[in-house]
Amino acid sequence: MRLLLPFAAWVLTSALLVSARPVQAPQGEPGDGGAAFDEEEEAKLAAIREYEDSKKYFHEPGSDDLLGHYDSRYFDQLLSYEDKRDTQVHMIRAYLGTFQEKGIETWIAHGTLLGWWWNGKMLPWDWDIDTQVSEGTLKYLATKLNYTLHTYTAASSSLHSNEITRTYLLDVNPHWAERERGDGFNIIDARWIDVDSGLYIDITALSETYPDVLPGMLSCKNLHRYDPKDLYPMRETTYEGVVAKVPYNYDVVLVEEYNDDALVTTVFEGHVWNPTIKEWVKQKAVGDQE
Repeated sequence: MRLLLPFAAWVLTSALLVSARPVQAPQGEPGDGGAAFDEEEEAKLAAIREYEDSKKYFHEPGSDDLLGHYDSRYFDQLLSYEDKRDTQVHMIRAYLGTFQEKGIETWIAHGTLLGWWWNGKMLPWDWDIDTQVSEGTLKYLATKLNYTLHTYTAASSSLHSNEITRTYLLDVNPHWAERERGDGFNIIDARWIDVDSGLYIDITALSETYPDVLPGMLSCKNLHRYDPKDLYPMRETTYEGVVAKVPYNYDVVLVEEYNDDALVTTVFEGHVWNPTIKEWVKQKAVGDQE
């Protein structure tokens, strides 16, 4: 998942992939074996990709910041900046509203929590929405609500002249009960997926994964660790206009993950913080007309 200040990209790695990096084929005359070498290496890489696909449950159409944040099953095309923002707002409202209605505890995390800290909204450049649940809640989702569709309606908006209707899939990773990172292919426990666009919310659970060496500490499979006193009791707030929960010591959580700069830096990812309107404003690219 994408992290901010300092920047880090969510990368799935394995010893197998590292040990099988593509080797530059030797250049030579036709017939000297160079083409055969290329084909052999390509076959090896194809086998590695097939192996990864067989191990990983959730799949994306690509691995960069854009394509890496869509679910392959529902991806058709990249959304524009405006449509992405609109889709994400409805997606998180639907998610939080559904969980609230069903009495299921969840809270916002990572870059989503950082956006809340600034103005209770998404960071406009962030493709990723992150939420967390307890291990007990994840078990409930897996056994009672897995692969269920949820319909959401909203009033018309500046982008939509008519009432908005969206459908979301709650999909729990079949590897959810494995609470250690393992090979890293299944660190996301569940997703809330917009079936029209493929954009999604990552849901990860916190467990006391290492009671012998880290008694009482809660962690997800992506190695984020928390002291329960920094999480509970949860604070009730609003996010994108709907009821949401955040960790009790949210500032401690944010600084530990991103450092102090994340709470004071006002120019980032092509956006500037405007304190008057309390919004991140997109900077004009060089050559843009007024």
